[in-house]
Amino acid sequence: MAYATSSGHPQYTGNFIPEIWSGKLIENFYDATVLSAISNTDYEGEIRNMGDTVNIRTTPEITIQTYVKGQTLSVENPDKAKLQLIIDKGEYFACVEDDVDQVQTDMNLMDMWSKDASERMKIKIDQRVLTDLLPDVSANNKGQTAGAISGNIDLGVAGTPEALTTSNVIGKIVDMGTVLDEANCPEQNRFLVIPAKMAGLIKQSDLKDASITGDGSTPLRNGRLGMIDRFTVYVSHNLKKTAGGEFSVIGGHTMGFTFASQMTNMETIRSETTFGNIIRGLQVYGYKVVKPEALATMIVTV
Repeated sequence: MAYATSSGHPQYTGNFIPEIWSGKLIENFYDATVLSAISNTDYEGEIRNMGDTVNIRTTPEITIQTYVKGQTLSVENPDKAKLQLIIDKGEYFACVEDDVDQVQTDMNLMDMWSKDASERMKIKIDQRVLTDLLPDVSANNKGQTAGAISGNIDLGVAGTPEALTTSNVIGKIVDMGTVLDEANCPEQNRFLVIPAKMAGLIKQSDLKDASITGDGSTPLRNGRLGMIDRFTVYVSHNLKKTAGGEFSVIGGHTMGFTFASQMTNMETIRSETTFGNIIRGLQVYGYKVVKPEALATMIVTV
């Protein structure tokens, strides 16, 4: 069976089916990245190209009013405005399957390449997003005077980070939770993204009280670090890190920022410089902080 290719190029009769590749890549990508777990990905509209706009569903703010017996109720119509997110970023890959390899190999190259491309997409996009979010975090939720009410919680700054140890690492996570509490951030669906070395300190710390993990049993489970002070904790190697070894830990609520991504182009063309077929794909995406007060960051060394 032959599959359509770019205009002007011969058809490819191998086992490459663009729709299947695209589905595998985006599925593997979302399985690997932390972004889908820590953001609002509930969007409307189909992403077809870079520059597209999607409508992000947001939660309206309901007004709580004081009731007096016998009064006429004031009924509001909650704001149903949808945030528009522009898909303005993209990453691509392009690789060649040599005709000799196609004939001789007994390996499923499509599966191998889709998994590898997804992992590398994840690394590139995670690094970019987890760094770009930092400037948009509320000023009350970072720095040495964090806390919208207290104003005296030290979450570290560049050049003067929080030096984490097994004895203080849990306390600093609790501090981040307090900062979000003071910002009236909901307790459900909170997340915390930390570097691997910080995860190591947590595993060596004294977590005898299982209640701090939020599950009443164990802090370590199912490949994730579990829950600590209402945070679902994720380990990532893609957090911002300076040359001096300072990490930017980020936490918050999933409503803090939006993220949308799609593999929009997947095609094969005949190589003009070798005997083989070039397979290439473009993944486009966009992200935006919508509630700065629902995010917090801490500068640490471990």
